[in-house]
Amino acid sequence: MAQSIKAENKSKSVLRRDFLTGGAALAAGALASAAGGAVVAEAAQEKAASSTGYLVYDSRLCFGCQSCMYACSLTHEGVANPSLSRIQIVRDAPGFTKYPNDVIVSVCRHCVTPICVQSCPVGACRVDAANGNIRRIDEAKCIGCQMCMNSCPQRPRRIIWNPAKRKSTKCDLCVDAPYWSEKGGPEGKQACVESCAARALKLVRETPSQKDVSGYDVNLAPPPKPKMAPTQKPAAKGGA
Repeated sequence: MAQSIKAENKSKSVLRRDFLTGGAALAAGALASAAGGAVVAEAAQEKAASSTGYLVYDSRLCFGCQSCMYACSLTHEGVANPSLSRIQIVRDAPGFTKYPNDVIVSVCRHCVTPICVQSCPVGACRVDAANGNIRRIDEAKCIGCQMCMNSCPQRPRRIIWNPAKRKSTKCDLCVDAPYWSEKGGPEGKQACVESCAARALKLVRETPSQKDVSGYDVNLAPPPKPKMAPTQKPAAKGGA
């Protein structure tokens, strides 16, 4: 019994030490967050190996149907719950904002400088080298401290909180979606992309510009069809 209590106290001590170790990273993340939602953190933050896959979108094509949100929550959590979706669509329902700003698409950017990864005290939020360097969260390791959420510089934050599990989640490009019958990840398919009727989402390989939102909000509209040459009317026959 005494050995069991001693082992438990040792385990708690390790977690507490790990938690405190991440304090400096959290402070840096908070500073970046206060900078007004900049895409890239300060130069003092370290870059990580670039992801080999990124979700981009066309906010001008999106009509806010939220099919991608339901697809995301279904494939990852097994329930149709938009609040658990790792992609978020914000619509201006009252109509105070005019097109194209009436729909805001929020995708995880798999940032070149992943502050969420740097702020995690236990290594649950990490760069997954085995799956194309995507930034993802290991649910088994997550202790629910929400440091990754608080440090995310994007607005709205790209880290999603699951209140039932008391764990943080984020987009993993469907590499580990238990209810997704397709192969996910940078080399596979993503539920949100496949479910988008407007074709407003796409997976790309090249790292988008990290300067502002326009790096991820791209033109995905199909090219215009070539104009048909006008049909010439036959010349009128002369008569006498």
